[in-house]
Formats: sequence, C-alpha cells, structure tokens
Amino acid sequence: MTLIVAHRGSHDIHRENSVAAFRDAVTRGADGIELDLRRSRDGVGVIHHDAALADGRVIAETLAADLGADVCTLGDALDACAGAFVNIEIKNQLGEPGHDPDARVVEVLAVELERRPDAPSRWLISSFDAATLATARHRLPRVRTAYLTAHDPASALDTVMANGHPWWHPWDQTLHVDDVRRAHANGVGVTVWTCNDSSRMAMWMGAGVDAVCTDDVGTALNIRRQISAG
Repeated sequence: MTLIVAHRGSHDIHRENSVAAFRDAVTRGADGIELDLRRSRDGVGVIHHDAALADGRVIAETLAADLGADVCTLGDALDACAGAFVNIEIKNQLGEPGHDPDARVVEVLAVELERRPDAPSRWLISSFDAATLATARHRLPRVRTAYLTAHDPASALDTVMANGHPWWHPWDQTLHVDDVRRAHANGVGVTVWTCNDSSRMAMWMGAGVDAVCTDDVGTALNIRRQISAG
C-alpha cells in the first residue's frame, strides 16, 4: 500500500509548516507528515521552508524568540504529528543564506529525537544536501535517511545506493516507472514529491511507489481507496 505524506502538513486551509497544519493532516488520515527543519542563531530547531522570513531576516542569523509565533519549534511540530510518521527534511543547502558547512542542525535534531520514547522507525531524515545527510546518517545511524533529488533519476539513484540510503525522494516530474522498478530491485524505497495531479497520483500508486508526498491529502487518500477497492 502506498503511503500518503502531507507536504508541510495540511496547508490548503492552514499555514504551511504550522502546528495546526500538522494536526489537521493527521486528523485527515495522512500516514506521514513532511516538514522543513532549520537551526536558529541560538541553536533551536525551528520549522520553516525558506532560509529567510518574509521580512528578509535570515533564520540562521535570528534568535528563536525573535522569529515570531508563526514559526514553530521542532519539538512542538513533532508533538503535533502524533499518530503519523515524520519526514524531517533538513534545510541546509550550499549557496542559500545561512548555510552551515558543519551542519550543526543535525545535532539539534539528534538531541530532540533521542529524548523522545518513539522508535527510530517513526522518523525519516531527508535532505537535498548530501553532506548534511551524511552527517545525519553518522550521528543517527538507527534513523532512516532519504536523498532528495530533482535531477536525472538514473544518476540520482546511483548516488542513493552508493551512499547506503534506504530511501530515495525524487521529484515527480523527473521520475520514470523504470526508475521505481530499479530502486525496488536494489532495496530502495521511493517517495515521489510533490505530486498534486490526481492522474499522476494514480499512476504512481499503480506503479507501486512506496509513498506519495502531496499538498492534496484528501484526493490522494480517495485514489488509494479506489485502487484498493479494485
């Protein structure tokens, strides 16, 4: 059965990456929640997609207390995702404002996860940044890792396998069915992102992808039910 992952929570009616969006996605029946992790200037894990706030302040250069109520902490976000697995995407790309070559955000994440009673299988760490992901794999060896890609799927999958990541998260518009088959033949799980077109959701579910990350959880769940019903 293909898992349905809510991209930044249910942000069709709630602000993305918010406690309300995460809770609503769980209530709607999403199997997993995807969220974006960054590190504030004072070392607090916070959830925000962009490197900077709307007013231009860079999150990595701003104290957590000054980010405002719209930016929730990692701890609050994980609490709000109770009942679902969590795909924690670490945002730390080379060239973006606040990029940290030492990936200190990984230690922030590790401390938070290690204080929780949840089994490591509840978490999945992903990133576009290979170095950051390697740091996470080393620091949290029991937690699954996934390489996020938006380029040529054949070479991307080669990278996934060469680095021992059990999951691959390719962009919907680059992936081919043959890539899914090859990933599965090599023991790699596949989550396609961000798929919002109903016909493509149905195609990927029919192709056996392990998970679909989407902004439209309701439609994805309905398609899955239809496929299951035959």
